[in-house]
Amino acid sequence: MAEPTDSRVEQVRGTGIPLVLDDIDTDRIIPARFLRCVTFDGLGEHAFEDDRQQDPAHPFNSARYDGAGILLSGRNFGCGSSREHAPQALMRHGVRAVVAESFAEIFFGNCTSLGIAAVCAARDQIEQLAALVEADPTLEITIDLTTSTIQAGDFSCPCTMPESARVALVTGEYDFLAQLLSAEGDIRNTAGSIAYLNQFSGSSN
Repeated sequence: MAEPTDSRVEQVRGTGIPLVLDDIDTDRIIPARFLRCVTFDGLGEHAFEDDRQQDPAHPFNSARYDGAGILLSGRNFGCGSSREHAPQALMRHGVRAVVAESFAEIFFGNCTSLGIAAVCAARDQIEQLAALVEADPTLEITIDLTTSTIQAGDFSCPCTMPESARVALVTGEYDFLAQLLSAEGDIRNTAGSIAYLNQFSGSSN
């Protein structure tokens, strides 16, 4: 196993934003017209763009949830297309974790590769936590991936995610760039021992 990196995601702390609905697909998270971007910059402001236009009371329109980093949702979150833009838009909006009853598989994988903790909890517990957040949007939520628990004030419940994803997050192994940078010394040493990387001059036919 690789050494832990600074990209480790052992805990996520933050306020919550409740959106406990089922089958929220990636086109709702970030509509297709925003996929023409060259980079993912600026996607955050368009998260749930169409839903927000149709529903002024949408949680992502509410100043009560400004700065929230933990999204609470329902069953089959992130279904639909495999677009990486969906978790990218959430991340750029400030979401660092999603608690849902279940996730679409590809969306879950995309979240993990970005360091977003996508954890599952029982529906009644998610609804209970959402009610607490609606009553007090300043309530701090802690998702602890080392103990697989969610804590918010007096509220506590277990959460789950596939073990391979949990290990990748808590060790930082999901972040391939961080792994590469952490091995800079070894990479330089290896490169220094390779002749054609060090002004090797040989005869050519």
